[in-house]
Amino acid sequence: MFGAASDKMDPEKLKSLQIEPSRKRARRHAAWVIFALVLGMTAAALYLAVPRPEDKVRIFQAGGTAPSVSANSMDRGPTGAASPANSSTDDAVVLTVSGYIINRERIELSPRFLGVVKWIGVKKGDTVTNGQVVVLLDDTEQRARVREAEAAVAAAKVAVAKAELDYQRVAELAQRDVESRKAYDDARLALEAARAQLQQAEAALELAKVYLDWTVIRSPIDGVVLERLVEPNELVVPQSFGGTRGPSTALIALADPKDLQVEVDLNEADLSKVYLGQPCRISPEAYPDKVYDGYVAEIAPEANRQKGTLQVKVQIRAPDKYLTPELSARVDFLKK
Repeated sequence: MFGAASDKMDPEKLKSLQIEPSRKRARRHAAWVIFALVLGMTAAALYLAVPRPEDKVRIFQAGGTAPSVSANSMDRGPTGAASPANSSTDDAVVLTVSGYIINRERIELSPRFLGVVKWIGVKKGDTVTNGQVVVLLDDTEQRARVREAEAAVAAAKVAVAKAELDYQRVAELAQRDVESRKAYDDARLALEAARAQLQQAEAALELAKVYLDWTVIRSPIDGVVLERLVEPNELVVPQSFGGTRGPSTALIALADPKDLQVEVDLNEADLSKVYLGQPCRISPEAYPDKVYDGYVAEIAPEANRQKGTLQVKVQIRAPDKYLTPELSARVDFLKK
C-alpha cells in the first residue's frame, strides 16, 4: 500500500534533518550575550536617569560644550526680579529657618471707666491716623458731673467773696480797737478756708472734664484696625471681672503695618549661629520671589524646655503690602 510505504522513511534523510549539537550550543550562547547586553544597557540608563546630590552641574554636548549651569546660579533680588547670584551670597547664609510674620506691637484700646459704647466709627481693616476719634462712650453721667462741679466752683467763689468782705470789716474795726484780736483771726482764717474750698472745687471740675474727655477714644498711632471687639450699646469696663461672660475689656485692636517682625523658634543646636543685630534676608512663603532685608532685633532671655527652642524676632526693615501678619516666611541668617 502507498500509505504503508510512506510511513517508513529513509534513515539517511532523517539524519540530514537533525541539528548538530555544536550549532545548538552556539545559538544558545548568542541568546545569552544579547540578553546580557540589553540588561546592561537598561541598568546604565537607570543609573544616569536617577538624580544624585553631587550632580550639581549638567553639561550638554551638541557640536560643542554648552556653558555649565548651576542650580544656584540665579537668585532673586529685592524687587522680585531674578538676578545672577554671587558665590559669596550663597556662602553668606549660615542658617535658614521658617517663622511667622507678626506685628511688633499690638495695641488694644480699653476704656478708663465703666461705660456703654455709644458709637464706633471703624471696622476691621480700616486705616486710622494718630488722634483720630474711633469710639465714643455714653457721656451723660460725665456731663452731669461737669455741671455739678461748675456749680460747686461758683458757690466756692461766692463764699470767698463773702469771707473777703467779712475780713475787711473786722480788720478795720480791729484797727480802731472795736473788735478783738480773736475776731480778726477768725475772719482771716475763714477767708483762707473759703479760698481752699474754691481750689478744691476747681480741681473737681478739672477731674470731671477729664472723665468727659475719656469718653472720646482716639487712636494713639498711625496704623490699621486688626479687630473690632465691641458693638454699639455694649457695656465695657477697664479690666476683667475674672469670668468669661463678663463685659468686654477692649474696644479695638490696632497695629502699625510698617512695623513688622518675623518670629521664629530657633533650635538650641543653632544658637551659636545667631546674635543681636545680625543681618537677615526674609522671603514670605506666599510670595517667594519677594526678598526683604532685616536684622535680629530680639532674642528671648528664656528657652522653651519642652520644645528645646529659643524664640528670636527678626525686624523687617521696609515691609510692604505683600507682608501679611500671621503668614509664614523664610529667614536666612547671614554672616556679618
